[in-house]
Amino acid sequence: MNTFSIALFPGDGIGREVAPAAFEVARHAAQKVGTNLQPVTYEWGSDFYLEHGRMMPEDALERLRPRDAILLGAVGHPRIPDHVTLNGLLLPIRRTFDQYANIRPAVLYEGVESPLKNYRAGDIDMIVVRENTEGEYAQIGGFVHEKHAHELAIQTAVFTRHGIERIIRYAFDLARKRAKKRLVTSITKSNAQGFSMVLWDRIFREVAEQYPDIATESLLVDAAAMNFIRRPQSFDVVVASNLFGDILSDISAMVTGSIGLAASANLDPSHKFPSMFEPVHGSAPDIAGKGIANPLAAILSAAMMLDHLGLHTSAEQVDSAVRKVLAEGRARTPDLGGKSSTDDVVRAVVDAL
Repeated sequence: MNTFSIALFPGDGIGREVAPAAFEVARHAAQKVGTNLQPVTYEWGSDFYLEHGRMMPEDALERLRPRDAILLGAVGHPRIPDHVTLNGLLLPIRRTFDQYANIRPAVLYEGVESPLKNYRAGDIDMIVVRENTEGEYAQIGGFVHEKHAHELAIQTAVFTRHGIERIIRYAFDLARKRAKKRLVTSITKSNAQGFSMVLWDRIFREVAEQYPDIATESLLVDAAAMNFIRRPQSFDVVVASNLFGDILSDISAMVTGSIGLAASANLDPSHKFPSMFEPVHGSAPDIAGKGIANPLAAILSAAMMLDHLGLHTSAEQVDSAVRKVLAEGRARTPDLGGKSSTDDVVRAVVDAL
């Protein structure tokens, strides 16, 4: 039996409820095609930080390097500033393993109601492709005269031709594979950011010339935020910088019914390093431990993991099982207007498999 070694991070808050469940769904699907997913669990995150003063051990990245993939629940704790959790765990993993493509699908599923009126299942089906290793999250800068009256903070965004070109090219290749609207929308702000976004726009035009079969659109980020709500059905593949992609993908999650359905993948498309898969929703401390967290975003993230590992049939089966559960509507958590528990929904997905 073929075996993949999976780094399992339950993490914090509801991550501890949804990530192990999502792994079990993925393992069940993989076993049906004669493949074993072997978990290696890492109890790193906020509890580790509160005890050791860091989010993960010094040798954490070397311990993760030989794994075939990483499945993460969530990180975040009310007692720890968000920039500490982000820079202490997520960003080092994304950068070290060159996970430059952050993929965030947004689909209006059958059985799910959009907060926008007059939209039916399938009307909204887009993917936000977010540059994941540089841009506004490069963390270059610092403080001068910290905590004094004239304190100064400098934050430098870093945009390279290499980084921009490869994420835009990934978006065009994805649009070809999807074969839906065959449209790539670039998100920019070159009217205000006269160097970084001007470079982004220029490279987008250069790459677009190499894909004459793919239509293009370029939107300022404020117009894009408006149009994600005004005309979400018009989008197919959306490519954006680290910050813009992060913000817009939360909007795309909400117009498709719930951030509890928003999956994501942090990909190294070359497969040289392990890629990481995680729900978008975060640790949600307000509902942690109540057993009502929606596990479907984590399960859909696990399906993306299966697909990345080459287990395409297993990934399709998990995706189909989630769609069936949503369409039937018998098992659904409170974020979708139901009264089911996390375990109820997980059982329903397993039964659908």
